[in-house]
Amino acid sequence: MLFKQKHLEGIKAGNISLAFRKWKKLSVNAGSLIKTSVGVIRIISTKEISLSEISDPEAAQAGFVTAQALVQLLESQKEGLIYKIELSFDSEDPRIELREKVSLEEEEFETLKAALDNLDKFSKVGKWTTKTLQAIQENPKMKAADLAIKAKKEKEWLKLNVRKLKGLGLTISHEPGYTLSPRGEEYLRLITK
Repeated sequence: MLFKQKHLEGIKAGNISLAFRKWKKLSVNAGSLIKTSVGVIRIISTKEISLSEISDPEAAQAGFVTAQALVQLLESQKEGLIYKIELSFDSEDPRIELREKVSLEEEEFETLKAALDNLDKFSKVGKWTTKTLQAIQENPKMKAADLAIKAKKEKEWLKLNVRKLKGLGLTISHEPGYTLSPRGEEYLRLITK
């Protein structure tokens, strides 16, 4: 479930407690936890509704000025059912603490290296993890589309796979682009020395 950055910040601040989505199939459930750039978001409840049920106060709880603005956005999307999703900020992103960890003990380094070797091993494009980390290091905060060209990959492939690196605490997402985390910098230093 994707959110605009301003909506994520509103959820974290407690100003936004609803989201509305138009989906062919409900893709979150009550109790689900979603990792985002601002931390972990908890899904409290989901309910299928009609567009006419959306009120101005509910639209405001979703970060929109009026129900009409929200309805227009939902109407512009492809077919699907309308879902009202109640949500809240749950906790800070556990990857933040991980990515700030600079010193890698030998066992931790070997575990991380094995995880990256597995990503390379099971990839259809061959070894990509080190090359991608190096591309990010050499081009900090470069737009994903431009970084993809430099890395000779498709933009969507790059974004998906950088998320895997982020999950290991190696990268940080920005608007725009990415940087290596302190942990990512240390990993690259260790494998290239």
